[in-house]
Amino acid sequence: MHAKQLSILSLLSLSLFWAQAAHGADWKPAPGPLTTPWTDKVDPKSPLPDYPRPQMVRAGWVNLNGLWDYAITKLAAPQPTAMDGKILVPFCVESALSGVKKVLKPTQRLWYHRTFDAPALARGKRLLLHFGAVDWEAKVSVNGKAIGEHRGGYDAFSFDITDAIKPGQNDLVVSVFDATGNAQPKGKQFLGAVEHPGGIMYTPCSGIWQTVWLETVSTAHVTSLKIVPDLDNHKVRVVVNCEGANDKTRVEVTIEDPTIGKPSGTTTSRSQVVADLTGHPGEAIDLPMGDANLWSPEKPFLYDIQVRVRNEKEVADEVRSYFGMRKIALGKDEKGILRPMFNNKFVFQSG
Repeated sequence: MHAKQLSILSLLSLSLFWAQAAHGADWKPAPGPLTTPWTDKVDPKSPLPDYPRPQMVRAGWVNLNGLWDYAITKLAAPQPTAMDGKILVPFCVESALSGVKKVLKPTQRLWYHRTFDAPALARGKRLLLHFGAVDWEAKVSVNGKAIGEHRGGYDAFSFDITDAIKPGQNDLVVSVFDATGNAQPKGKQFLGAVEHPGGIMYTPCSGIWQTVWLETVSTAHVTSLKIVPDLDNHKVRVVVNCEGANDKTRVEVTIEDPTIGKPSGTTTSRSQVVADLTGHPGEAIDLPMGDANLWSPEKPFLYDIQVRVRNEKEVADEVRSYFGMRKIALGKDEKGILRPMFNNKFVFQSG
């Protein structure tokens, strides 16, 4: 990443830090029946600061976790002009760590609000807003413009907010509805457990409960990776799915052995490279693995993988990931009995 880009990201991160630090004193865990040795270690200025998607890592991102404004209204009520207080994202509204610890009823709506400084985007760059998870229905707006909706409490989602942002400070609003009813995937929850959990029924988890973050990408960028090890044929198949690609777009896939040392001041040495191939977005790229180190519970060896998206000579996007060479399948043992096999060997399972 260029020094200018790093400088912009550093200033953006610093502004977010001081904005949250000003409100740090406004938060404390709500009284609850259960605490842990880590309860008092939660930092309201920087909760869950780690990059939230280790299977597809980019360098240019900004964490939006921290203190947001919140309000709980009637379900059909419009966006409130005054908020109820502060909530610590990404802890659900029912939790003590959120600082709120209120049950969101099916007749209510939970509102979140915060501001953020939009980074200066170079030509061809886009700004994505990511949510690790919001339970259950989330509606998102930026600067009063509806960006999108998502239903589902367990999966991540994102929106391209480039066309909604403006230079300087921007308003972000998320509204949440959570019925915790039979129409939603759930564990030991049902409608009667919302206000009075007991027995095997537990308190619901409503609202934002995973990291929220901003990420700068090029118009042509990776949206997902599919990595399938093939032990029998000594290869790994990689499919790089992209958005904004064209006929000239190519993807470069490099597999590295992380146990081989890196020279000082470099990110990758040629001695680390196990395989390196170029292909097209959305198409299978088979990389030879030779005598690979296999993943197992006893030796959980992981390979690093680097993916670059190129539009002719320009690198449009770059992500890093990892994978293990392993195989789980049904097969016959030496007596011809069908067994669950791990890396082509029968492993006894108790369960």
